[in-house]
Amino acid sequence: MSESMSPAASARVGFLQTHPRFGEVERNLESAARRVAEAPPFELLVLPELFSTGYLFRDRPEALEFGESVDGPTVRALREWAASRGGSIVAGFAERDGGRLFNSAALAEPDGTVRVYRKVHLFDRENFIFDPGDRPFEAWDVETAGGVVRVGVMVCFDWVYPESARSLALLGAEVILHPSNLVLPHCQEAMRTRCLENRVWAVTANRTAEDDRGDLRLEFTGRSQIVAPVGKVITRAPADGECVVVEEVDLAVARDKKITERNEIFGGRRPDAYSG
Repeated sequence: MSESMSPAASARVGFLQTHPRFGEVERNLESAARRVAEAPPFELLVLPELFSTGYLFRDRPEALEFGESVDGPTVRALREWAASRGGSIVAGFAERDGGRLFNSAALAEPDGTVRVYRKVHLFDRENFIFDPGDRPFEAWDVETAGGVVRVGVMVCFDWVYPESARSLALLGAEVILHPSNLVLPHCQEAMRTRCLENRVWAVTANRTAEDDRGDLRLEFTGRSQIVAPVGKVITRAPADGECVVVEEVDLAVARDKKITERNEIFGGRRPDAYSG
């Protein structure tokens, strides 16, 4: 937690659900820019995984062609939007680092600070397109006008592994920011459990429609959402169509880890009894 600011009592958090067209980076960035500009005031806004490129790469060489450094057009756009709106933005991009390629998410703050998470748990064909994330999960302090919010980032298929959200929660994350391109039908409901078992807020930003490459096709589930620490869905988008939603959330709920007076989420853990 920042030494210069106290914890924020609340934060305005939201998602932008998009419909990117595969490979049309300039068009996708321009479309997202309009939506971000139209969004209600926010402290934290989440966009989908790989929102500027589309998802369904044929192979690693094609993905490398679309790969960008953290100084590339996608992250530069995130920095510009964060500065212009006065709120932090997290979104997914294909991060090229030398000969390596990561399915990453960048968190851009209004002051120009950029932090990057590299997806740890790769899904299906991603395993021969991207390198697995080479850094541990981290939680970061984001300064807002109302104080500090501690956040963590995970990307899409990370939801399957309880260790992802638990690691972030143990690091103090109050809000999990979750850029996604979901194709399985389970995540939206599973995130209710992730929030309940860790007493955290979660914002899942999914895309909608499909990537159709002729011989390859994937349809995405939409239904972006914000979930409370008690497992309640505060708001959920439709399966189809672009939209932006922002809600004010009570961060004190995420800081209270008690289930009963005698049971606390983390204090009651028994690592000595766990294996694997």
